[in-house]
Amino acid sequence: MSETDLSTTASGRRRPARERLLEAAARRFYADGVAATGIDTITAEAGVAKMSLYNNFSSKADLVRAYLDARHQEWLGLYRTRLEQTQGPRDGVLAVFDAYADHAAFAYEHGFRGCGLLNAAAELPAGDEGRAVVRAHKEEVERLIADHLERLLSDRPDEARATAEHLAFLLEGAMARAGLEGDGDRLRRARSLAADLLDRL
Repeated sequence: MSETDLSTTASGRRRPARERLLEAAARRFYADGVAATGIDTITAEAGVAKMSLYNNFSSKADLVRAYLDARHQEWLGLYRTRLEQTQGPRDGVLAVFDAYADHAAFAYEHGFRGCGLLNAAAELPAGDEGRAVVRAHKEEVERLIADHLERLLSDRPDEARATAEHLAFLLEGAMARAGLEGDGDRLRRARSLAADLLDRL
């Protein structure tokens, strides 16, 4: 996105500084990493003064947490869009995989580098609040899978929970490999494997 696009809306009105800062941070954190991205880089790309950042975020750590929250909400939006097209719990499970593939298909500046949440968490120290945000996201993803499976296997709750964990591991492994390989092929393969497993339940 150009600087003009970043700072103004389609109607030509100037966009809020917080919104521009979050979008700039999202691009730079994903492309270059959290540690390698300084405040000056973010404010320059957002087209705002450094004071604007501190008027909206108490610190870089606060900005990182906001970025992680925003990425989680972005993924939930993709999932809900996919869920609207489903016709039952089996499709609901696959909607989770589809939402991950949709995220992988975004036009990233330096290509797809895997899960932005996990990438950021890997740079944060143990006990950092940002890691708790990432953990909560991953737990919610597994819970969404489990909710669909509990409807699909209403008479077998233990099997539903075990299968949800199995599929969550499959999804995360596929995401890691997809990030290393720079495309969503592994995610599409994981979806196919998940569909085969669901058909055998």
